[in-house]
Amino acid sequence: MKPMPQTPELLAVAERVVWFKPPAEALAEPLHFLAHVMTYGTPEDLRALQGTVGLNEYCEVLDNTPPGVFDARSWAYWNLLCGRDPAPPLPLRQGLHPSRPKT
Repeated sequence: MKPMPQTPELLAVAERVVWFKPPAEALAEPLHFLAHVMTYGTPEDLRALQGTVGLNEYCEVLDNTPPGVFDARSWAYWNLLCGRDPAPPLPLRQGLHPSRPKT
């Protein structure tokens, strides 16, 4: 996936949903940026992405999502929109899997 264009609208979205990185850096990592928009974005944020991002890109994010970004509700919603029902398990960060014994 190509980096997002650095328009004023997308820079503002990036600043709000990826608060821990400079906006230009967030837009340079589109999978990470879109995962945050899909989890924390508002309807206005999604409107700002219209014409730049479509359903194919959102589905690509689900196929390559970074662990630890999505909450269960957002994960279920976006998987349903992408025709995945039931949704696959949420990707988990290494070491946080509840069924693995602690070493």
